[in-house]
Amino acid sequence: MTVGAEEELVACPECDELHVRQPLRPGERAKCSRCSSTLYRMPRRRPDQMLAIVVAALITFAIAHAYPILVLRAQGIINEATLLGSVAALWTEGQEPVAALVFATTWLFPLCDLLSMFFLLLAVERGWRPVLFAPVLRTLQAMRPWGMIEVLMLGVLVSLIKLSKLADVVPGVALWAFIALTFLLAAILSYDLRSLWELWHRRKVAP
Repeated sequence: MTVGAEEELVACPECDELHVRQPLRPGERAKCSRCSSTLYRMPRRRPDQMLAIVVAALITFAIAHAYPILVLRAQGIINEATLLGSVAALWTEGQEPVAALVFATTWLFPLCDLLSMFFLLLAVERGWRPVLFAPVLRTLQAMRPWGMIEVLMLGVLVSLIKLSKLADVVPGVALWAFIALTFLLAAILSYDLRSLWELWHRRKVAP
């Protein structure tokens, strides 16, 4: 089998059945003939469209962490809660493991995900051939399950309901930013990373 023929084959991630790669239209996906698992899919959005979404998510991420999530008013006392402030409070109260976990899953991993996507999409869009493309892509795939912004949003909404009975709760700017960020991340996470590898690889081997 020639090298060119090998590049046209794709293995099923579940049963290892080999298939000949077929061209797809945007939004379509190829399935394994043996187990019906998804082999690959063609994203609906182009890399330049995804790059715009990632930039918007980075801006929203910065706003979400720069402003308070909630403002509590009780008996003339006003308290503002930010995500990083909450992490610092957990740390000073002796909850170091919890603070580290919250920091990693709601700040570190999502930010690394966005920055990695920005780097990969920019490389594909500009036609760059960085040596770190493949390592960053593999790291991103391994890191994605640890980003839990949506879990944070669920916890904040539950806290809003409970705290509203004890004090006046005013949603902060960061809360709306986190809501917008959740939708932006959903669009980013739905993008098949394998399509980035295919686009980059084709441009890399192109004369």
